[in-house]
Amino acid sequence: MNSDNRSLRVASLIAGLGLALIVVFASLGNFVAVQALITPGDAAKTVQDIVNSEALFRWGIASLILAAVLDMIVAVALFVLFEPVSRSVSTMAALFRVAYTAVFLVAIISLVVALGLLGDPTQAMRAIDAYNTIWLVSLIFFGVHLVLIGYLAYRSGYMAKIFGILLVVAGLGYLVDGFGTVLVPNYSIDIAQFTFVGEAALMFWLLIKGTRKDFSNGEVEQDHYVARHSLPGARESAAVGEPR
Repeated sequence: MNSDNRSLRVASLIAGLGLALIVVFASLGNFVAVQALITPGDAAKTVQDIVNSEALFRWGIASLILAAVLDMIVAVALFVLFEPVSRSVSTMAALFRVAYTAVFLVAIISLVVALGLLGDPTQAMRAIDAYNTIWLVSLIFFGVHLVLIGYLAYRSGYMAKIFGILLVVAGLGYLVDGFGTVLVPNYSIDIAQFTFVGEAALMFWLLIKGTRKDFSNGEVEQDHYVARHSLPGARESAAVGEPR
């Protein structure tokens, strides 16, 4: 096995494991610990529930931070995996995921701030509401990331094109939710819960197929070779250098 093939398999494994752990930590942190203690519109009950289960709330925040760290790792791993397809697009995809993670961390900080405001339920609830709003807005960056990854998957040659299509659809779902939060008052539609299939499919492909895939079959390189030599002027320069 050549070194490039091995590195792509390792990148696939790291990205797949990272995504699986993100599902675990994000689900436990957001839905089991944080959202379970929040009663929308009722600051007094929310604060009381947090006080009664403060350890759970703190562990939830810690889980969300771990999920954010894993997002950074996944961004790098996916960059390595798709760099042979397009270095520029892979870089943009990684940067958008990093941007999403940075904004998400700002949202998590709002939860930490809320812990220091439990003596003032109104202010604590405002901090918690800020967490939800900032997180939803961060999905705009995440949606762009998925659209770019979908494009790369579609063009890769080593993934079935359906994966690319599903990832683009998933990304568009997040974009709708993110912009909906900004543009529509009291936006409450969750499109992403119906379009997330591409994310799950990517995770399983990375863990099951990507870790055993033979990336050295030249599919991507050949595609790039054809693309480069189809440009105006490229054929002439290639012809000049070709032996006759």
